[in-house]
Amino acid sequence: MIKKMKQFFSDVQFEMSKVSWPTWEELKGSTFVVLTLSLMLSVFLFFIDRILSGLMQVIL
Repeated sequence: MIKKMKQFFSDVQFEMSKVSWPTWEELKGSTFVVLTLSLMLSVFLFFIDRILSGLMQVIL
């Protein structure tokens, strides 16, 4: 059991060494893109919800 755990952590360390980590600038750029798109989507869904709610009030 201990041997398997040691092998597992050894494999994890080996795989993590192959990961290409983003630079600080790439990370900030990606974060900006995600936050901007999330804000745009939430505003879009807000207006769609308002339109559909108004439409349902007219229908009912």
